[in-house]
Amino acid sequence: MTERTISVMVVDDHPMWRDGVARDLAENGFEVTATAPDAPAAIRIARAVRPDVVLMDLNLGTTSGVDATREITAASPDTRVLVLSASGEHSDVLEAVKAGASGYLVKSASSAELVDAVRRTADGDPVFTAGLAGLVLGEYRRMADAPEGAPEPPRLTDRETDVLRLVAKGLTARQIAERLVLSHRTVENHVQSTLRKLQLHNRVELARYAIEHGLDED
Repeated sequence: MTERTISVMVVDDHPMWRDGVARDLAENGFEVTATAPDAPAAIRIARAVRPDVVLMDLNLGTTSGVDATREITAASPDTRVLVLSASGEHSDVLEAVKAGASGYLVKSASSAELVDAVRRTADGDPVFTAGLAGLVLGEYRRMADAPEGAPEPPRLTDRETDVLRLVAKGLTARQIAERLVLSHRTVENHVQSTLRKLQLHNRVELARYAIEHGLDED
């Protein structure tokens, strides 16, 4: 059985870079359904073509990739945004994740790293350039003090909790399947069920929830 083709949209305000990345992805088997030079075009086109992954630059001339990310993920939760930016500034990373980005790569990443990151993002995995994942998780820990009188969280099954713990530890769906001796599809079903119960949109938010509730600790 052949794997499904992953559809990708590339958003960058530099035509040569945008076209080069699109060409590289196409040569590696992705379906590049669209490109866009700025946030308004990205939002409009993403709503029309609904790609699996949007590869998003943050600095789009006079417009913001963070704003585009927020609008796209709100309008189409099934579309995942992977930021590809020249900036590795911590504030940029956190702002992008809070806007709904599933991952963050700096533009110094190799072609092989980019291809792998797009595939993993399409699978629902949070993907970050080395060092940035710890930053994001650290920020979530800082925000983890729940306010008094917080409502009781939805009840999860034991297996959903097992999967959630491993998501918080950064394991991919395939690694979780191997660890728990489950099929990849079963793990995905547990993840989707947990997302629905917790009213979350992606695995980054799921990892944050698990950390806030101490589920990432042994």
